[in-house]
Amino acid sequence: MIVRRETPLALYKGLGAVLSGIIPKMAIRFASFETYKAWLADKATGETSVGNIFIAGLAAGTTEAVAVVCPMEVVKIRLQAQQHSLADPMEMPRYRNAAHAVYTIVREEGATTLYRGVGLTALRQATNQGVNFTTYQELKKLAYRYQPELAELPSYQHMVIGLISGAMGPFSNAPVDTIKTRLQKATYESGTSGFQKVVAIAQDMWKQEGFRSFYKGITPRVLRVAPGQAIVFAVYERVRAIIEKLNVTPSQDHYTE
Repeated sequence: MIVRRETPLALYKGLGAVLSGIIPKMAIRFASFETYKAWLADKATGETSVGNIFIAGLAAGTTEAVAVVCPMEVVKIRLQAQQHSLADPMEMPRYRNAAHAVYTIVREEGATTLYRGVGLTALRQATNQGVNFTTYQELKKLAYRYQPELAELPSYQHMVIGLISGAMGPFSNAPVDTIKTRLQKATYESGTSGFQKVVAIAQDMWKQEGFRSFYKGITPRVLRVAPGQAIVFAVYERVRAIIEKLNVTPSQDHYTE
């Protein structure tokens, strides 16, 4: 349907917003996680418990949500939701690109619109990274337990572990993500509180579409998030190993205790 009406280019709507946000998002995610993890580490041993790893992940997810993810996703969702035919040059889209979308949203609806759904976004990212980092650590420890002869896991194992841990987050918070997406896509009259909007969306979904509507899009989300986490963790581990060998910023193994 999308390809037939809008050409295959429509499948890449919102790509600019994603690309402009992905680098700072990942930088903030790992930097804040390491900071929170260090704060929560045992002062005597320097180790961080599984529970505190989860808390550090929650905090890192909240940080990235407020700093980058929420504005980026409002723009991405607006770009993806607009209906126009890319095959017809006379049919002009409301938002031409990510920068134009930000300008239009701020001019017409105010800068606070870029933070619509920030609470739900923070909840989603917090649970994502709490589950993500905790699962990654535990699976990595398990891999070392079965391969005690290895000083460092090969990249393909980091990718497999990252793939599994990356898939856990979407399943843990799919209803939150679905409601958040609908909230950021819609427009509302001024004076309506965020809580009222969330309740109205949830009630409408339940009445009109049933329980399954809260898990709509879970398959493509897992297919998007899990491979991304596989690549991110593999690259992160490789870069960290290189930096440690160069003794630029010596550090302990961040994911094994």
